[in-house]
Amino acid sequence: MGCDLQGTLDVVERSVSARDHSAVMPDSRIARPPLDHTVDHIRGVGPARAAQLARLGIHTVEDLLHHLPSRYDDRRVITPIGDLAPGTVATIRGTIRGVREERPFGRRGGPRRAVRSVIKAAITDRTGVVIAVWFNQPYLRGQLSRGAQVVLTGRVEQWRSQLQVQSPDLEVLEPEDEAMHAGRIVPVYPATEGLTPRMVRTIIREALEEFAGAVSEMLPEAVRAQHALMGIRDALWKVHFPGAEGEAEASRRRLAFQELFLLQIGVLIRRRAVERLPRTIRYRRDGDLTDRWRASLPFALTGAQARVIDETHGDMFGPRPMNRLLQGDVGSGKTAVAAAALVTCVQGGYQGAVMAPTEILADQHYLTFRRMLDPLGVRVVLLTGGMDVAGRDAGRAAAQRGDADVVVGTHALIQEAVAFARLGLVVIDEQHKFGVAQRALLRRKGAGPDVLVMTATPIPRTLALTLYGDLDVSVLDEMPAGRGRVSTHWRRPADRAKVYEFVRQEVAAGRQIFVVCPLVEESEKVDARAATELHESLARGELTGVSLGLLHGRMRVEDKEQVMARFRAGEIAVLVATPVIEVGVDVPNATVMVIEDAGRFGLAQLHQLRGRIGRGAARSYCILIDDPATEEAERRIRTMTATTDGFAIAQEDLALRGPGELLGVRQHGLPDFRVADPIKDLPLLEEARRAALDYLRQDAELRQPVSRALRDAVQRRFGGRLELAAIS
Repeated sequence: MGCDLQGTLDVVERSVSARDHSAVMPDSRIARPPLDHTVDHIRGVGPARAAQLARLGIHTVEDLLHHLPSRYDDRRVITPIGDLAPGTVATIRGTIRGVREERPFGRRGGPRRAVRSVIKAAITDRTGVVIAVWFNQPYLRGQLSRGAQVVLTGRVEQWRSQLQVQSPDLEVLEPEDEAMHAGRIVPVYPATEGLTPRMVRTIIREALEEFAGAVSEMLPEAVRAQHALMGIRDALWKVHFPGAEGEAEASRRRLAFQELFLLQIGVLIRRRAVERLPRTIRYRRDGDLTDRWRASLPFALTGAQARVIDETHGDMFGPRPMNRLLQGDVGSGKTAVAAAALVTCVQGGYQGAVMAPTEILADQHYLTFRRMLDPLGVRVVLLTGGMDVAGRDAGRAAAQRGDADVVVGTHALIQEAVAFARLGLVVIDEQHKFGVAQRALLRRKGAGPDVLVMTATPIPRTLALTLYGDLDVSVLDEMPAGRGRVSTHWRRPADRAKVYEFVRQEVAAGRQIFVVCPLVEESEKVDARAATELHESLARGELTGVSLGLLHGRMRVEDKEQVMARFRAGEIAVLVATPVIEVGVDVPNATVMVIEDAGRFGLAQLHQLRGRIGRGAARSYCILIDDPATEEAERRIRTMTATTDGFAIAQEDLALRGPGELLGVRQHGLPDFRVADPIKDLPLLEEARRAALDYLRQDAELRQPVSRALRDAVQRRFGGRLELAAIS
């Protein structure tokens, strides 16, 4: 596979001339652009200051120019001190007439409200005097001197007979740079220890003066005109130092659009390359395995499942390898779709591989697929790092000899020692938790196998087409019929006795219950101990006399299967478990899910767990027990009680955790977003995608002279990462 954009373009068009090749040479072959210079090339930035900037993720001049303000203070309107009104936020300009530091700590025999230091400064102008007050910021004492000119922005309060401004933002004005810090719309930047917003502002001004002229325009004029975008140099100046209302947002929009447009150009080029890949696997069409599998299902497929199965079958018998993303909410039936693809693969004479990010998920998929496929004669094998040596060796041997039709595992599947006789289909669950290199390694175990990746994290289609640009997207937008309503309730630990009394009532009514123990830490050993202790505590206390079962990740697969079989058969009334039951568990008679210490779980995991109930016709209840220690934990619990909509929950999870972590943006090999936010800027992302599609229709290979800067920018931004970003 190629290591630069040219390698990708060559897949699309082999006739690119030698003269054009020079236009996309890797950066190492050309002079280093000024924007790639490290920040110590900027006047006033030495090694110490460069180290401080590095803590903000700023290493190069380009990083610095794209370090946008977190907010803007409008200091064009200066309020005379004589006109200040309590309860308002105002900007004041004046002269320091006196500074005093007080230390209330220890007075009168003890601490006083944890206030260790109070700095007070008397500020005057021609109209009056106001006292500025800062708590626990003793370092300010060295910045404040009698006679200094300052600008303060903060809330005005009345303290006894004196007006005060408490904890205001402070700018000490120097005559030579007063115009930058006052009397204008002033940018305020994220700062770090030893680096104030004022210092960052000064450094960025220096960078703009020295390097803004070296910034080349990569958006063609026609694109800028069509989308009402200002030039790049104007945008950089005005996003940092706007001169009027609206300039900052218009500048940010220009920079965000450029970032998203560049990304879409790269993704679309890669997709076109993937669409030209030839199919190397040819499945046999004879046999009755798929018919027997459909006949064996104890449920009717939903219309959405039937549609997506047809889409995957069309791919598998199509002219190029399948590269499909399957999105579906919890309980929508993704496992059945994957099983249908695996059965088609096995009937066609090939092997399937199913990779999950954790041993818990791999174990559950193994049990589920074995239960579904064993009766059909399909041989399912498990291969994980946690197995004993003999078990791993047996699994590897079965895969290599071809004795295993379906191999289910974790990262263990991509180890060098694992080989397949004839790998035809790769299924990856919760795929955003895998790195792009890991996905590529599994695919390379075969000769161009089909790929089906699945996620229970629903995301907007345009974002999906960006993150998974070379994949077709299928959505399971229909839930199976006959599902009961699930209501979710939050209870405090003081209410546990009432919760378990309700559990007893449900057991007496013939229902079954899940009790999920708190997630202590990322250690199966510790979590297993916690689950065992909870099981024993309930057996001796609240649920004495009730048939209890125990399930955790440290148990052998055979023991897990036995426990689940007893639970499905109704021999166990209450199953105490770790999140091992997060996926692949379908017990229609289970109507209650009790989650202890629910605030320890993420939103997506809580939603997955809740998806284990409500699978029968009876009404079901999810009870979250916790006294959350943080606002974020309480927000997650309140979200769960407010909705069962997986899309709404995913959106809230995105807001809480950010797109990088939840969607695995870095896992896709895509560069970090400097300006754009792929969630908040979704309409702009859609606009940029349409613009990129239109542009590539006119100049598919970016060969026109007007496209040269764009072509170079794609190469410079992505390098070889477009290749890694591809499943293929």
